[in-house]
Amino acid sequence: MKQDSSRNATYTVDCEDYVHVVEFNPFDSGDVGSLIAYGGNNYVVIGTCRFQEEDTEVEGIQYETLRTFHHGIRVDAIAWSPETRLDALPPQIRFCTAAADRKLRLFTSDLQDKNEYKIFDGHSDYINDLVFAPKEGQDIASVSDDHTCRVWDLEGNQKAYFVLRSPGMSVCWHPEEAFKLMVAEKNGTVRFYDLITQQAILSLQCEQMPLMSAHWCLRNTLKIGAVAGNDWLIWDITRSSYPQDKRPVHVDRARLFRWSRVNENLFATTGYPGKMTCQLLVHHLGHPQPILIGSAAVGSGLTWHRTLPLCAVGGDHKLFFWVTEM
Repeated sequence: MKQDSSRNATYTVDCEDYVHVVEFNPFDSGDVGSLIAYGGNNYVVIGTCRFQEEDTEVEGIQYETLRTFHHGIRVDAIAWSPETRLDALPPQIRFCTAAADRKLRLFTSDLQDKNEYKIFDGHSDYINDLVFAPKEGQDIASVSDDHTCRVWDLEGNQKAYFVLRSPGMSVCWHPEEAFKLMVAEKNGTVRFYDLITQQAILSLQCEQMPLMSAHWCLRNTLKIGAVAGNDWLIWDITRSSYPQDKRPVHVDRARLFRWSRVNENLFATTGYPGKMTCQLLVHHLGHPQPILIGSAAVGSGLTWHRTLPLCAVGGDHKLFFWVTEM
């Protein structure tokens, strides 16, 4: 399985602006292609992709923009709703963004005449992450530098509110654990909240700071991964509140951590886009070294395809896609 570990992206797509954030739709939308959303300085683009890894009639990548939504302000985070369906009549696209003005915007479109959005106001500082309830998609959770995690209904009413001890960096909702929310804080703590009692039920410790990103493994509810300082860290929550595994990976500090959606041992991390080119590292728990090192001139955002071992990163007027081994 020897690959040239450091390599350019497998595929690229040109964009009209710098891409701050990119997200594959993690839910089945009833269409053969994969929906992807990316956000720039003042708009969000919804597109669909097919890759030759899933369709032999495609050469490389086939990408089509479905719609561009004017956003008017820099997009910091995007979350897809499970209610997005391309096989419905009319189709429905629904997603939520967090923006530099500390507001959430919920967009709903039929890709034709109906294009609505609602603004959710309440956070008093930057919003770092947001997520839809994975089953029905009737709630949205967000975390912010204002030391809170908030749960909203689709009208923008707050249904729950958790006070954190430091900025909230990541929030995850697992389809198999619909009544629990995972919240990761910059001070190195990852907490699980019971949404019915609205109490914290479990906490994990990094023992290092700053924690920048954490993710709940889709394929194994007991696995949590994070990046803090220069390291990645992994917990098995049944064994200990301290990481079972950790490794230094990014000299210039690590920025994002994302589990693959198809393999519980596969995950990716990114470094800080700074003086160096941005590094994307793909890791497999069975291998001591990263199995792929990707570099892009500048990079932001990180997302995995729903059914392929393929991840995407945003960049300057480009989307970068890397295909890896299982």
